[in-house]
Amino acid sequence: MQSATGHAERSSERVLISLTRAPAAAPRGTLGNTQQRLAFPGVRHRDGTVSARAMAAIVFERVAKVYPDGTRAVDDLTLEIRDGEFVVIVGPSGSGKTTALRMVAGLEEISEGTITIGDRAVNHVPARNRNIAMVFQSYALYPHLSVFENIAFGLRVKKLGRQVIRQRVQQAAELLELETLLDRKPRALSGGQRQRVAMGRAIVREPAVFLMDEPLSNLDAQLRVHTRAEIGRLQRHLGITTIYVTHDQGEAMTMGDSVAVMRTGRLQQFAPPQEVYTRPANAFVGGFIGSPSMNFLKGTIQRSNGDIGVMLGDRKLPLESSVLERRPLLGTYENKQVIVGVRPESMQDAVLVRDAPPDRLLHGTVELREALGPELFVHISTRLQPADTSAVADLPRDTSAVGRPSDSGAMLVGRFDAHSPAHEGGTVDVLVDTASLHFFDPMTGVGIYG
Repeated sequence: MQSATGHAERSSERVLISLTRAPAAAPRGTLGNTQQRLAFPGVRHRDGTVSARAMAAIVFERVAKVYPDGTRAVDDLTLEIRDGEFVVIVGPSGSGKTTALRMVAGLEEISEGTITIGDRAVNHVPARNRNIAMVFQSYALYPHLSVFENIAFGLRVKKLGRQVIRQRVQQAAELLELETLLDRKPRALSGGQRQRVAMGRAIVREPAVFLMDEPLSNLDAQLRVHTRAEIGRLQRHLGITTIYVTHDQGEAMTMGDSVAVMRTGRLQQFAPPQEVYTRPANAFVGGFIGSPSMNFLKGTIQRSNGDIGVMLGDRKLPLESSVLERRPLLGTYENKQVIVGVRPESMQDAVLVRDAPPDRLLHGTVELREALGPELFVHISTRLQPADTSAVADLPRDTSAVGRPSDSGAMLVGRFDAHSPAHEGGTVDVLVDTASLHFFDPMTGVGIYG
C-alpha cells in the first residue's frame, strides 16, 4: 500500500523535473578559481574573470489569478523587481504571496496581465524553460536518492561533466554543513537537514532567478537565524534576482533589499524594509510589520494657541513641529478623527525616565507582563478607545492588540526596559514618544503624510 508521503514526494519529483530542465541555450558560468567559491554566472572571480549571466529583471504588469469559482487570489499586481534584487513578499495567510511566486515559476497559470523575466514575457513559457531554481517549503526531495544525488540532479539533467558536478556539490555541501551527510537518504535526515539539501540543489544550478517559498519554516530557531544570514550573504555574492516568500515579517525586514506587503491578493506597499517600518503606506502595513504589532487608537487632531495635538480619550498629547513637517496633510484633519498608531517601542515606563513630561503620559493597569531577558512586553488596559475599523480589522490577531479591548477600553502593548518595576495588577504611567506616532485616515486606512 502506497503511503501519502510517498505520493507527495513523487508529485514533488514531477514538479522538480520541470523546474530543473534548462533550455539548451541556457548560459553557463566558467569555473575560474573554484577554491571556496561556487562558480555561478555573473560572479566576479578572484582571477578577475566574470562569468556571463542573463539579465533577469522580473516585471508584473496588472497580473491576476482568478480561480473557476471567481476567487481572485492575486488581483491587479503591478511590481518591478530589478536585476539582481532580493525582494521579499510578505503577508498573512491568504494574501496571495505564494500564488504570485508560483505564477513566476510557471506552476500557476496567469489569468490576467503579463509577467516578464528579462526581456521575455513568460505567460506561456513552460516552467522548465524559464531558467529558474525554486526552493519549496516541503523539501520535495527524491526519497530514493542520496543527498549527493539530490543536490546533483539538476546538473545531471543539464549533462554537465562529472568533475564539475562533484565540485559544485561539494562546495554547496560545505556551505550548508552537509559534508558528512552526502551518502545518506532523505529519510535519515532531520527536517532542517532536508531543507538544506533542497537549498543546495538550487544553489548548484546556474539560474537566472531564485524563487524561495518559505524555505526556513521547518528549521529550529537557531539554525533559522544562521541560514537566513547565509541566504542573504550568498545572494549578495551571486547577484541573482531572488523572490522570497514568507509570512514572517522578521525575515522580511532582515533579508530583502525591498519588501512587498500583500493583503487579500493586492499589493499594499513596495519599498525598502526601513521605509515600510517608518512610513507604512496604510494601517494594515503598519500593523503587520513590527513585533509586537503597532497599537491603534481613536484620536482627534486639535489646535490650541497655534499648537497642535492629538486627543486620546481625555488625554491630549502635544505634537512637535517636526511631526507636521513630515506629515503636512495632518493639519487638514483639525477637529477630525484619525487612527493613531503607537509602536510598542515608542512607549516606556515613566518611572525609568527622569523628569518625564506629564503631558506625554498615558495611564493604565498592567494585565500581563512578559519578561524576555533584555526587555519586557507589558500589556496594559486603558480607558482609551481602540480603532475598530475595516482598515485594521483583518490583521492577524496574534500580531495586534486591535480586537482585544478590555471592558475599560483599549489594550496596549509596550516594549519596556527590563528594569521596569511594572507588575501584573499594578498601575503604570506610560511615557509616549509623540514624535514617532503614526496617523492614518479612519475611512481609508491610508497613512497621512503629504
